[in-house]
Amino acid sequence: MLGRSANGIFWLFRYLERAENTARLIEAGFRMALTRDSGAASEEWRSVLVTLGLHAAFAARHGEDVTGAQVFNFVLRDRDNPASVLAMIEMARTNARMVRTGITREVWEAVNESWMKLKDMLARPVTEARLRDVLDAVRRQATQVRGAMEGTMLRNDIYYFARIGTAVERADNTARILDVKYYVLLPSLSAVGSSLDNVQWDNVLRAVAGERAYRWLNAGQMDPRGIARFLILDERFPRALAFCYDELSTNMALLAREYGFETEAHAIQRQGQEWLARLTIEAIFEQGLHQFIGEFLACNHRLAQQIQRDYRFVE
Repeated sequence: MLGRSANGIFWLFRYLERAENTARLIEAGFRMALTRDSGAASEEWRSVLVTLGLHAAFAARHGEDVTGAQVFNFVLRDRDNPASVLAMIEMARTNARMVRTGITREVWEAVNESWMKLKDMLARPVTEARLRDVLDAVRRQATQVRGAMEGTMLRNDIYYFARIGTAVERADNTARILDVKYYVLLPSLSAVGSSLDNVQWDNVLRAVAGERAYRWLNAGQMDPRGIARFLILDERFPRALAFCYDELSTNMALLAREYGFETEAHAIQRQGQEWLARLTIEAIFEQGLHQFIGEFLACNHRLAQQIQRDYRFVE
């Protein structure tokens, strides 16, 4: 496969994953804001911006005063925000058009339909009354594209690059949500272990679609270490860091078999997977959750960059 085509597939599925994750994070922020007074609600919305890396861009446009409607419209549809959900869906469609001959008709139609529906829904400002419908549509459309890919795509290098892009993006998102929990969501150390702390951990699970799975495995008990272990080390949950790296291992091995050689990216991926396999949640908390996540994000970014270099995405 040409590097340009590999790049298109890789980023098509990264953008779709990022759009869905953004919608989930907005929904979690909205749910938390509804339970707080106006001042605390503003901090919840600020945490959404920080998690997405958009706080500085938002402040430059709207100032430091944060309201829910401003935040979710900026994140979902603002034309001056290149990281908006609308921009991500448009970039996903652009990449799908670039690799049109490499994907099935069903995948192309699912991507194109997603773009048309969401473009129409986001053509006008989103109100609180419409917000849930918009967020549901973002999640649903991303799921339809993945379903079309799983059901119709040949299992070859195109499919492997799609799965690799999804796993890299998903791991990054889960790690960032965990990081912000400790540094933005909690108002003070006195809240640790309180009912507010438990509600916020529940909110973290909802943001990664893990609430039901975690409660089923843990009989409903909300334990911060248990939740962190679930989202970092549980190889059964598809948004956990360990699961994402297992997915990367499988698809990068298949890519190596397809091409007949491994690259430096394979070594980086193995190092990351072996590192996660050695860890315990006690060791992570002893080191510091923030410090661990910083290391993980750096490793994940290094892997993504090496994949792009090894397979000549820039050409």
